[in-house]
Amino acid sequence: MKKIKKIAFFCMCLMVGALSCLFVGCGKDDNKIEVNEVTHSVFYAPFYVAINNGYFEDEGLTLTLSNGQGSDVSMTALLSGDADIILAGPETVVYSSKTKDSPKVFGQLTQRDGSFIVSKTQDDNFTLDMLRGKTIIGGRAGGLPAMTLQYVIQKAGLTIGKDTANGQVNLRTDVSFGDIASVFQTSSAEYCTLFEPTATAIVTQNPSYKIVSTVGAQSGAVPYTCFITKSSYLKKHPDKAEKFLKAVQRGYEYTTTANPADVAKALEKSFIGTSLSDLEVAVRQYTTINAWCSNPAMTETSYNKLVEIINNYQAVNAPSFADAVDNTIANKLVG
Repeated sequence: MKKIKKIAFFCMCLMVGALSCLFVGCGKDDNKIEVNEVTHSVFYAPFYVAINNGYFEDEGLTLTLSNGQGSDVSMTALLSGDADIILAGPETVVYSSKTKDSPKVFGQLTQRDGSFIVSKTQDDNFTLDMLRGKTIIGGRAGGLPAMTLQYVIQKAGLTIGKDTANGQVNLRTDVSFGDIASVFQTSSAEYCTLFEPTATAIVTQNPSYKIVSTVGAQSGAVPYTCFITKSSYLKKHPDKAEKFLKAVQRGYEYTTTANPADVAKALEKSFIGTSLSDLEVAVRQYTTINAWCSNPAMTETSYNKLVEIINNYQAVNAPSFADAVDNTIANKLVG
Protein backbone atom coordinates (compact mmCIF):
# COMPACT_ATOMS: atom_id res chain seq x y z
CA MET A 1 0.00 0.00 0.00
CA LYS A 2 2.84 2.36 0.92
CA LYS A 3 4.46 1.65 -2.43
CA ILE A 4 1.21 2.51 -4.23
CA LYS A 5 0.93 5.74 -2.26
CA LYS A 6 4.50 6.70 -3.20
CA ILE A 7 3.78 6.03 -6.84
CA ALA A 8 0.57 8.08 -6.64
CA PHE A 9 2.44 10.93 -4.92
CA PHE A 10 5.18 10.82 -7.57
CA CYS A 11 2.60 10.97 -10.36
CA MET A 12 0.88 13.89 -8.66
CA CYS A 13 4.24 15.75 -8.51
CA LEU A 14 4.76 15.13 -12.21
CA MET A 15 1.27 16.45 -12.93
CA VAL A 16 1.83 19.59 -10.83
CA GLY A 17 5.18 20.12 -12.55
CA ALA A 18 3.58 19.77 -15.97
CA LEU A 19 0.84 22.24 -15.06
CA SER A 20 3.45 24.67 -13.76
CA CYS A 21 5.31 24.45 -17.04
CA LEU A 22 2.06 25.06 -18.89
CA PHE A 23 1.16 28.22 -16.99
CA VAL A 24 4.55 29.76 -16.25
CA GLY A 25 6.60 28.43 -19.13
CA CYS A 26 8.80 26.12 -17.02
CA GLY A 27 10.54 29.03 -15.36
CA LYS A 28 11.04 30.99 -18.55
CA ASP A 29 11.57 34.71 -17.90
CA ASP A 30 8.83 36.32 -19.98
CA ASN A 31 10.39 39.72 -19.36
CA LYS A 32 13.75 38.74 -20.82
CA ILE A 33 14.83 40.32 -24.12
CA GLU A 34 17.78 39.12 -26.18
CA VAL A 35 19.40 42.12 -27.90
CA ASN A 36 22.17 41.95 -30.49
CA GLU A 37 24.08 45.15 -31.26
CA VAL A 38 25.92 45.64 -34.54
CA THR A 39 28.98 46.98 -32.70
CA HIS A 40 29.86 48.58 -29.37
CA SER A 41 30.25 52.34 -29.52
CA VAL A 42 29.57 55.50 -27.50
CA PHE A 43 27.53 56.39 -30.59
CA TYR A 44 24.78 54.35 -28.91
CA ALA A 45 25.17 56.14 -25.56
CA PRO A 46 21.45 56.55 -24.73
CA PHE A 47 21.01 52.77 -24.95
CA TYR A 48 23.89 52.02 -22.56
CA VAL A 49 22.81 54.79 -20.20
CA ALA A 50 19.38 53.16 -20.08
CA ILE A 51 21.01 49.85 -19.19
CA ASN A 52 23.40 51.18 -16.55
CA ASN A 53 20.93 53.59 -14.94
CA GLY A 54 18.44 50.77 -14.48
CA TYR A 55 15.74 52.10 -16.79
CA PHE A 56 15.06 48.66 -18.30
CA GLU A 57 14.78 47.19 -14.81
CA ASP A 58 12.30 49.94 -13.94
CA GLU A 59 10.19 48.65 -16.81
CA GLY A 60 10.47 45.10 -15.49
CA LEU A 61 12.75 43.97 -18.34
CA THR A 62 15.89 41.85 -18.22
CA LEU A 63 18.27 42.40 -21.14
CA THR A 64 20.89 40.02 -22.48
CA LEU A 65 23.27 41.85 -24.81
CA SER A 66 25.43 40.28 -27.53
CA ASN A 67 27.65 41.83 -30.20
CA GLY A 68 27.31 40.97 -33.87
CA GLN A 69 30.37 42.87 -35.13
CA GLY A 70 28.52 43.49 -38.38
CA SER A 71 24.97 44.36 -39.44
CA ASP A 72 24.67 41.20 -41.52
CA VAL A 73 25.54 39.05 -38.50
CA SER A 74 23.07 40.93 -36.31
CA MET A 75 20.27 40.47 -38.84
CA THR A 76 21.09 36.77 -39.10
CA ALA A 77 20.75 36.54 -35.32
CA LEU A 78 17.32 38.17 -35.51
CA LEU A 79 16.00 36.03 -38.35
CA SER A 80 17.30 32.82 -36.77
CA GLY A 81 15.66 33.59 -33.43
CA ASP A 82 18.91 34.10 -31.53
CA ALA A 83 17.91 37.72 -30.88
CA ASP A 84 14.55 39.34 -30.18
CA ILE A 85 15.71 42.84 -31.08
CA ILE A 86 18.79 44.12 -32.88
CA LEU A 87 20.43 47.53 -32.87
CA ALA A 88 21.70 47.93 -36.42
CA GLY A 89 21.55 49.97 -39.58
CA PRO A 90 18.11 50.01 -41.28
CA GLU A 91 19.74 48.96 -44.55
CA THR A 92 19.48 45.43 -43.13
CA VAL A 93 15.68 45.76 -43.26
CA VAL A 94 15.88 46.78 -46.90
CA TYR A 95 18.03 43.75 -47.70
CA SER A 96 15.82 41.33 -45.73
CA SER A 97 12.38 42.58 -46.71
CA LYS A 98 11.56 39.45 -48.73
CA THR A 99 11.86 37.10 -45.76
CA LYS A 100 8.72 35.35 -44.52
CA ASP A 101 8.60 37.10 -41.12
CA SER A 102 9.88 40.45 -42.33
CA PRO A 103 11.93 42.62 -39.96
CA LYS A 104 10.61 46.06 -39.01
CA VAL A 105 12.21 49.21 -37.66
CA PHE A 106 10.18 50.16 -34.57
CA GLY A 107 12.46 52.83 -33.13
CA GLN A 108 15.32 55.02 -34.32
CA LEU A 109 18.32 55.80 -32.09
CA THR A 110 20.78 57.82 -34.21
CA GLN A 111 20.01 60.31 -36.96
CA ARG A 112 23.28 60.77 -38.78
CA ASP A 113 26.52 58.96 -39.55
CA GLY A 114 28.55 58.71 -36.37
CA SER A 115 31.98 58.07 -37.86
CA PHE A 116 34.85 60.53 -37.72
CA ILE A 117 37.40 61.04 -40.48
CA VAL A 118 40.87 60.46 -39.06
CA SER A 119 44.00 61.68 -40.86
CA LYS A 120 47.60 60.59 -40.32
CA THR A 121 48.62 64.20 -40.66
CA GLN A 122 47.42 67.40 -38.99
CA ASP A 123 45.18 68.49 -41.85
CA ASP A 124 43.89 71.98 -41.11
CA ASN A 125 40.73 73.32 -42.75
CA PHE A 126 39.86 69.87 -44.07
CA THR A 127 37.60 69.52 -47.08
CA LEU A 128 36.56 66.38 -48.90
CA ASP A 129 38.67 67.51 -51.85
CA MET A 130 41.72 66.62 -49.74
CA LEU A 131 40.79 62.96 -50.34
CA ARG A 132 41.67 63.38 -54.01
CA GLY A 133 44.49 60.96 -54.89
CA LYS A 134 44.40 59.42 -51.39
CA THR A 135 43.27 56.18 -49.76
CA ILE A 136 40.58 56.07 -47.08
CA ILE A 137 39.45 52.96 -45.22
CA GLY A 138 35.68 53.08 -44.90
CA GLY A 139 34.47 49.74 -43.58
CA ARG A 140 32.77 46.67 -45.00
CA ALA A 141 31.30 46.79 -48.51
CA GLY A 142 27.51 47.05 -48.35
CA GLY A 143 27.52 48.33 -44.77
CA LEU A 144 25.94 51.70 -44.09
CA PRO A 145 29.22 53.39 -42.99
CA ALA A 146 30.91 52.54 -46.28
CA MET A 147 27.86 53.37 -48.38
CA THR A 148 27.38 56.74 -46.70
CA LEU A 149 31.05 57.59 -47.13
CA GLN A 150 30.86 56.68 -50.82
CA TYR A 151 27.75 58.85 -51.12
CA VAL A 152 29.39 61.96 -49.64
CA ILE A 153 32.61 61.47 -51.64
CA GLN A 154 30.73 61.25 -54.92
CA LYS A 155 28.40 64.12 -53.99
CA ALA A 156 31.55 66.21 -53.57
CA GLY A 157 32.38 65.56 -57.24
CA LEU A 158 35.18 63.08 -56.59
CA THR A 159 35.67 59.80 -58.44
CA ILE A 160 36.17 56.56 -56.55
CA GLY A 161 38.77 54.18 -57.98
CA LYS A 162 42.27 52.87 -57.53
CA ASP A 163 43.96 55.32 -59.90
CA THR A 164 45.11 57.68 -57.17
CA ALA A 165 47.85 59.06 -59.42
CA ASN A 166 45.10 60.67 -61.51
CA GLY A 167 43.13 61.95 -58.55
CA GLN A 168 40.75 59.10 -57.86
CA VAL A 169 39.83 58.33 -54.24
CA ASN A 170 40.73 54.79 -53.22
CA LEU A 171 37.85 53.87 -50.90
CA ARG A 172 38.80 50.62 -49.22
CA THR A 173 35.84 48.47 -48.25
CA ASP A 174 37.77 45.27 -47.71
CA VAL A 175 38.42 45.79 -44.00
CA SER A 176 36.00 44.52 -41.36
CA PHE A 177 34.54 47.11 -39.03
CA GLY A 178 36.49 45.98 -35.96
CA ASP A 179 39.84 45.92 -37.79
CA ILE A 180 39.82 49.43 -39.29
CA ALA A 181 41.96 51.05 -36.58
CA SER A 182 44.71 48.42 -36.66
CA VAL A 183 44.81 48.20 -40.47
CA PHE A 184 44.91 51.98 -40.73
CA GLN A 185 47.95 52.19 -38.46
CA THR A 186 49.87 49.50 -40.33
CA SER A 187 48.90 50.37 -43.92
CA SER A 188 49.74 53.24 -46.25
CA ALA A 189 46.18 54.62 -46.13
CA GLU A 190 46.17 58.34 -45.38
CA TYR A 191 42.63 58.41 -43.93
CA CYS A 192 40.07 56.19 -42.26
CA THR A 193 36.69 56.53 -40.60
CA LEU A 194 36.24 55.48 -36.98
CA PHE A 195 33.52 55.66 -34.37
CA GLU A 196 34.04 56.80 -30.81
CA PRO A 197 35.70 55.97 -28.49
CA THR A 198 38.09 54.35 -31.00
CA ALA A 199 38.68 57.61 -32.89
CA THR A 200 39.78 59.45 -29.76
CA ALA A 201 41.87 56.49 -28.60
CA ILE A 202 43.84 56.22 -31.85
CA VAL A 203 44.53 59.96 -31.94
CA THR A 204 45.69 59.82 -28.32
CA GLN A 205 48.06 56.94 -29.12
CA ASN A 206 49.41 58.62 -32.27
CA PRO A 207 50.06 62.36 -31.69
CA SER A 208 50.54 62.98 -35.43
CA TYR A 209 47.00 61.75 -36.16
CA LYS A 210 44.02 64.06 -36.08
CA ILE A 211 40.23 63.89 -36.28
CA VAL A 212 39.57 66.27 -39.18
CA SER A 213 35.84 65.94 -39.87
CA THR A 214 32.74 63.79 -39.49
CA VAL A 215 30.92 61.91 -42.20
CA GLY A 216 27.65 62.97 -40.61
CA ALA A 217 28.46 66.63 -41.16
CA GLN A 218 28.91 65.87 -44.86
CA SER A 219 25.87 63.60 -45.34
CA GLY A 220 23.24 65.41 -43.30
CA ALA A 221 20.44 63.59 -41.50
CA VAL A 222 20.27 59.84 -42.17
CA PRO A 223 18.37 57.15 -40.20
CA TYR A 224 21.60 55.48 -39.23
CA THR A 225 20.98 53.08 -36.36
CA CYS A 226 17.63 51.66 -35.34
CA PHE A 227 15.97 49.07 -33.16
CA ILE A 228 14.66 46.28 -35.37
CA THR A 229 12.56 43.22 -34.65
CA LYS A 230 10.46 40.74 -36.57
CA SER A 231 6.86 41.59 -37.47
CA SER A 232 5.66 38.64 -35.40
CA TYR A 233 7.41 39.96 -32.28
CA LEU A 234 5.59 43.29 -32.50
CA LYS A 235 2.29 41.42 -32.79
CA LYS A 236 2.98 38.99 -29.94
CA HIS A 237 4.86 41.31 -27.57
CA PRO A 238 3.81 44.93 -28.16
CA ASP A 239 3.95 45.59 -24.42
CA LYS A 240 7.57 44.45 -24.16
CA ALA A 241 8.57 46.46 -27.22
CA GLU A 242 6.90 49.54 -25.75
CA LYS A 243 8.65 49.12 -22.38
CA PHE A 244 11.92 48.63 -24.20
CA LEU A 245 11.58 51.81 -26.24
CA LYS A 246 10.37 53.76 -23.20
CA ALA A 247 13.58 52.86 -21.34
CA VAL A 248 15.70 53.93 -24.31
CA GLN A 249 13.85 57.24 -24.45
CA ARG A 250 14.70 57.87 -20.79
CA GLY A 251 18.30 57.10 -21.67
CA TYR A 252 18.17 59.72 -24.41
CA GLU A 253 16.75 62.33 -22.06
CA TYR A 254 19.50 61.73 -19.50
CA THR A 255 22.27 61.67 -22.12
CA THR A 256 21.23 64.98 -23.64
CA THR A 257 20.47 66.88 -20.44
CA ALA A 258 23.10 65.69 -17.95
CA ASN A 259 26.63 67.01 -17.74
CA PRO A 260 28.89 65.06 -20.18
CA ALA A 261 31.09 64.07 -17.24
CA ASP A 262 28.07 62.46 -15.53
CA VAL A 263 27.06 60.76 -18.78
CA ALA A 264 30.60 59.36 -19.01
CA LYS A 265 30.21 57.88 -15.52
CA ALA A 266 26.90 56.34 -16.56
CA LEU A 267 28.67 54.74 -19.54
CA GLU A 268 31.68 53.48 -17.59
CA LYS A 269 30.32 49.96 -16.94
CA SER A 270 29.78 49.45 -20.65
CA PHE A 271 33.28 50.55 -21.65
CA ILE A 272 35.68 48.94 -19.22
CA GLY A 273 39.22 49.91 -20.17
CA THR A 274 38.21 53.28 -21.61
CA SER A 275 39.06 56.27 -19.42
CA LEU A 276 36.35 58.57 -18.17
CA SER A 277 38.07 61.47 -19.92
CA ASP A 278 37.93 59.67 -23.29
CA LEU A 279 34.27 58.79 -22.71
CA GLU A 280 33.50 62.40 -21.89
CA VAL A 281 35.22 63.56 -25.09
CA ALA A 282 33.21 61.03 -27.10
CA VAL A 283 29.93 62.17 -25.53
CA ARG A 284 30.78 65.78 -26.34
CA GLN A 285 31.67 64.81 -29.90
CA TYR A 286 28.34 63.10 -30.50
CA THR A 287 26.41 65.84 -28.74
CA THR A 288 28.07 68.39 -31.02
CA ILE A 289 26.95 66.63 -34.19
CA ASN A 290 23.42 66.07 -32.80
CA ALA A 291 23.79 62.32 -33.26
CA TRP A 292 20.77 61.08 -31.30
CA CYS A 293 17.06 61.18 -32.07
CA SER A 294 14.75 63.11 -29.77
CA ASN A 295 11.89 61.34 -31.53
CA PRO A 296 12.30 57.58 -32.06
CA ALA A 297 9.83 57.58 -34.97
CA MET A 298 11.55 57.40 -38.34
CA THR A 299 10.25 59.82 -40.96
CA GLU A 300 9.49 58.83 -44.52
CA THR A 301 11.79 61.61 -45.75
CA SER A 302 14.76 60.17 -43.86
CA TYR A 303 13.90 56.65 -45.05
CA ASN A 304 13.95 57.89 -48.63
CA LYS A 305 17.38 59.42 -47.98
CA LEU A 306 18.58 56.02 -46.79
CA VAL A 307 17.27 54.35 -49.95
CA GLU A 308 19.02 57.02 -52.04
CA ILE A 309 22.33 56.22 -50.32
CA ILE A 310 21.86 52.48 -50.88
CA ASN A 311 20.93 52.97 -54.53
CA ASN A 312 24.02 55.10 -55.00
CA TYR A 313 26.00 52.01 -54.02
CA GLN A 314 23.86 49.44 -55.84
CA ALA A 315 20.33 49.39 -57.20
CA VAL A 316 17.85 47.72 -54.86
CA ASN A 317 14.16 47.04 -54.91
CA ALA A 318 13.52 48.69 -51.56
CA PRO A 319 10.33 48.01 -49.60
CA SER A 320 7.91 50.86 -49.08
CA PHE A 321 8.22 52.96 -45.96
CA ALA A 322 5.08 51.31 -44.54
CA ASP A 323 6.56 47.83 -45.11
CA ALA A 324 9.93 48.69 -43.54
CA VAL A 325 8.91 50.84 -40.57
CA ASP A 326 6.31 50.51 -37.82
CA ASN A 327 6.06 53.75 -35.84
CA THR A 328 3.08 52.67 -33.75
CA ILE A 329 4.99 52.47 -30.47
CA ALA A 330 7.33 55.38 -31.16
CA ASN A 331 4.42 57.68 -31.96
CA LYS A 332 2.67 56.60 -28.79
CA LEU A 333 5.68 57.50 -26.64
CA VAL A 334 6.14 60.99 -28.06
CA GLY A 335 2.45 61.75 -28.24
